[in-house]
Amino acid sequence: MSDAIDLRSTTLDNGMRVIVNSDMTSPAVGVNIWYRVGSADETAGHFGFAHLFEHLMFSGTTSGIASGEHLATMESVGGTANATTSFDRTNYFESVPAGALELALWMESERLAHLAVTPENLATQREVVKEEKRQRYDNVPYGDLFDVLLGSQFGEGHPYGHSTIGSVPDLEAATLDDVVAFHEHWYRPDNACLVLAGCVSVDEGLRLADRYLGAVPAAPGPAPEAVPSRRASVPGAGAGLDDVPAPERIDLERDVPRTAVTLSWPSPPVADPHEVDLEDALTVLGTGMASRLVRRLVRETELVDGVSASNLGLSRGRSASLLMAHLRPGVSVERLREVIDSGLVALATSGPTSEELARAHVQTERDWLLEMATVDSRADMINLHESVLGGAGKINDYLDRVRAVTTEQVRAAAATWLDPGNASVIVHHRAEQESE
Repeated sequence: MSDAIDLRSTTLDNGMRVIVNSDMTSPAVGVNIWYRVGSADETAGHFGFAHLFEHLMFSGTTSGIASGEHLATMESVGGTANATTSFDRTNYFESVPAGALELALWMESERLAHLAVTPENLATQREVVKEEKRQRYDNVPYGDLFDVLLGSQFGEGHPYGHSTIGSVPDLEAATLDDVVAFHEHWYRPDNACLVLAGCVSVDEGLRLADRYLGAVPAAPGPAPEAVPSRRASVPGAGAGLDDVPAPERIDLERDVPRTAVTLSWPSPPVADPHEVDLEDALTVLGTGMASRLVRRLVRETELVDGVSASNLGLSRGRSASLLMAHLRPGVSVERLREVIDSGLVALATSGPTSEELARAHVQTERDWLLEMATVDSRADMINLHESVLGGAGKINDYLDRVRAVTTEQVRAAAATWLDPGNASVIVHHRAEQESE
């Protein structure tokens, strides 16, 4: 593509990878660190440890940074800071004025080298995570959907078989020794990648990264390896995928405002060359008011309040694709399936029109440019490509790969990955008798 994103990289003596994207037109710098540890790396009895550390990393250091001071300091200089946990990584990020870059890197180095993992911090953050689980999962409509879906698609014992929020019994049972061991195993320079994007020159970015993050001692022994997925051929869904449970229907009666239906399928891992074909198929089906299912289900038949299509973007062995819809009162699940299934079969048989594919590509390009427009999201996308998608340099040919997708490739992706007969179904019924 034109206007390629300039990337310069190095590996520090302690094993940390560093990538600098200099953009002197920006007033800020995005500081983004990915640690290659997520909920998929947790072992039974320790579910939730990756997410717990997302919080613990803001609890201060043994070198004198107080609990909560990291966030407060970044805000005091006009910056922001936050963190997120996923199945495959935990990331920590700041967006700061150019003059505060050195401060941000120093604070990142301090919490990597001197994190204060104390009984008090553990007790505090354990309660924070429990409250987050109550607010986001336990006490909201459809809050159990993700756990049920992961169990249906991946099953017990699979790295993706449990959600990132974690298990309250596991967190309650966690000892200080358990938590310290997790930190020592995963939080080490050679298990991390630092990306700097924005108002810093390449030389200065690399120099400051080496001065602060490079000063963290190298960890003993080889870097940990990600927990692998199981692999087996799945008939009818492409070769080389994880073994998957047979499609099933799960009916749940809950106190929800609308009956909700979620269809899910096994799909290729996010780095698979065919993943972009499937993304186009999902966009044609359920992204935007002109998409097939939105037009048919929302605008024409008025069967649902909303419908969406997405992919989880998982990297180990396989991922999963979803179609979600909230039914209007009196609409049966069977009627919904008639319309959805016919739409899936039509796309798998004839593919998208050239206009639909062009619209999908324009939508993808728009979303991509929005991600690239700010230094914080750009830094995160660079880290995604470096850590999961085969190398940071692949960020520069992403749009070319999208534009190269043909209508036939989208048709084949729909036929392979979105077969109605291979869909697992979760239905959240309202806690009352439905009309058929």
